[in-house]
Amino acid sequence: MTELDIKTLQALDAAHHLHPFNDNAALAKKGTRILTRGEGCYVWDALGNKLLDAFAGLWCVNVGYGRKELGAVAAKQMTELAYYNSFFQCTTGPTVRLAAKLAELTPGDLNHAFFTNSGSEANDTILRMVRHFWAVQDQPQKKIVIGRHNGYHGSTVAGASLGGMKGMHAQGGLPIPDIVHIDPPFWFADGGDLSPEEYGLVAARRLEAKILELGPDKVAAFIGEPIMGAIGVYIPPHSYWPEIERICRKYDVLLIADEVICGFGRTGEWFAGQYFGFQADIMPIAKGLSSGYIPIGAVMFNDRVAKVLAEQGGELAHGYTYSGHPVCAAVALENIRILEDEKIVERCKTDTGPYLAKRWQELADHPLVGESRIAGMVGALELVPKKSERKFFDERGKVGVMCRDFALKRGLILRATYDSMLLSPPLIISFDQIDELADKTRGALDDTAKELGML
Repeated sequence: MTELDIKTLQALDAAHHLHPFNDNAALAKKGTRILTRGEGCYVWDALGNKLLDAFAGLWCVNVGYGRKELGAVAAKQMTELAYYNSFFQCTTGPTVRLAAKLAELTPGDLNHAFFTNSGSEANDTILRMVRHFWAVQDQPQKKIVIGRHNGYHGSTVAGASLGGMKGMHAQGGLPIPDIVHIDPPFWFADGGDLSPEEYGLVAARRLEAKILELGPDKVAAFIGEPIMGAIGVYIPPHSYWPEIERICRKYDVLLIADEVICGFGRTGEWFAGQYFGFQADIMPIAKGLSSGYIPIGAVMFNDRVAKVLAEQGGELAHGYTYSGHPVCAAVALENIRILEDEKIVERCKTDTGPYLAKRWQELADHPLVGESRIAGMVGALELVPKKSERKFFDERGKVGVMCRDFALKRGLILRATYDSMLLSPPLIISFDQIDELADKTRGALDDTAKELGML
């Protein structure tokens, strides 16, 4: 691609394309980075720069880029039956087979799938279904959903309301009624002198306090990401989620585990509920379901919820034009086949995952790093002004962006949230590529520290 071609595309982009989660005016002046191809763990931009994608696109390209099998399956399904809907008492073969496969893969009795196009739509679906579930059992007052401050559940009206991002709530009059939030489990920031396991129980019991404050008869569900991704990869102590489950069972509150990021091997288990040792009643999934190759999401419901919705709920007045799209379902099935046949999840758990954790934890000795945290193949480095103190930079986010940009110059894609450097590589990453990732990250940390006068 010539320089003229790039500038033409950038000009068209600035004139016609609104980017999500961007200052579009500032981006138009700077010019977007145009990506042209991908293979394995690498992507190339229009200038020919080869970049190790340590973020798997947006937490999602689990099987890596350039999988011809997924393209072939999509093409075959498109020529046989490009589209049909799930309305009018109809379905397609790939849709049914995917629902059955997901019932087999997901833990416990999560045996029922409702298909969406994204994780955001999955969480919109959940809000309606959960309130309907209680209403048809003569408990219409049981409609409050508890989420967590700084949680992320998508950017639709319902998804952004369930999440606890203040910046999102400030746009559009959110959250909508009957959604409340409790503080998240972030030991580095507010654990004090407690051990991580002690702190996990303290953080979980915030849910019990909120349920009692609101009244158990009014609380429908609790929703949380097993690992809070977008805010900075907050990995809770292992004591946290079992205690959350105990509290939900005690007060008959539905437990929703948002596995959009964590599902399909990210933690070294198929689902993070298995990693942390708890069982959800409802589970939204997306991203790794198709490794990002095609838009698809789903909500998995357990037998109890599905039985009420089917037998007492009457006609289900909810759905999308593309729910259970046959091409998307066929690609998702092939993606799952690749994960299974190549034993990618198992390899992450016992082989590459432990090695990545070792190399990532080695970065904790850097003077900029206050904490290195990782679970399977998702992690973060918390950048701090003083290594001896658990404090953040006064102007949060400036140093993180600086480090991210230095990493890009070295050919590495990391994400920065505030001053946390986030890690989420394709699950197929090799030992050599892990070494490349760790070495380039250390180089970016050195570059940042020198810029700040710390080295």
